[in-house]
Amino acid sequence: MVKVEDAVVARWEHQGSRFEVLVDPKAVQDIKDGKNVDIADKLALDHVFKDARKGDKISEEYLEKVFRTRSVPEIALQIVRKGEVQVTTEQRHELAEAKYHQIVAQIARNAMNPQTGAPHPPARIEAAMREAKVHVDPFRPADQQMQEILQKLRPLLPIRLDTVRIKIRLRGQDYPKVVGDLKGFGKVLEEGWLPDGSWSGMIEIPAGMQTELYERLNARTRGAAEAALVK
Repeated sequence: MVKVEDAVVARWEHQGSRFEVLVDPKAVQDIKDGKNVDIADKLALDHVFKDARKGDKISEEYLEKVFRTRSVPEIALQIVRKGEVQVTTEQRHELAEAKYHQIVAQIARNAMNPQTGAPHPPARIEAAMREAKVHVDPFRPADQQMQEILQKLRPLLPIRLDTVRIKIRLRGQDYPKVVGDLKGFGKVLEEGWLPDGSWSGMIEIPAGMQTELYERLNARTRGAAEAALVK
């Protein structure tokens, strides 16, 4: 469990009553992002409070009346999802910085330069975000913030969220080494075996993953793979 001094207060108000739990701030961020979190290990105390700082607990009977359960982890999840989070300035800064880098990585993964068709390196995206004075909400999912951020970046950087199609040819012996990677990178649109025993296919991937895909293919096949962007 998280230490009390490291926890934040998640608060939800309903029909004049206030419900609070003490929870790990990083777990709150993950829950707000829609991730599955075992919140039982992320609570500082196994109680629901009227006022967490004063230690005023809410009775199990009243919790069951409102939440239809007495399970503190289940109730805590509802409070985090529906309510607000009280954080210190330092905690908010740390969480915002983590979300900032998450968004940079997500843009780099999914975006490209429409003028060249090539992905933007994360360092270039981060520099543009700093120049544009982009602020992120640590408790708002990255997907919901990306379009707003891209609008701020476009005056500084030619950028577009897109997918690309890559035509790939592999030696037969290399196919088992690579097929898992190909499916992990994106969607296999077509595939087949050629008369010489080699495999040919086309996959669709986020535009920003082109460089990573080429590097992975080269590493797996020792440079024997053929890959080309489909225009």
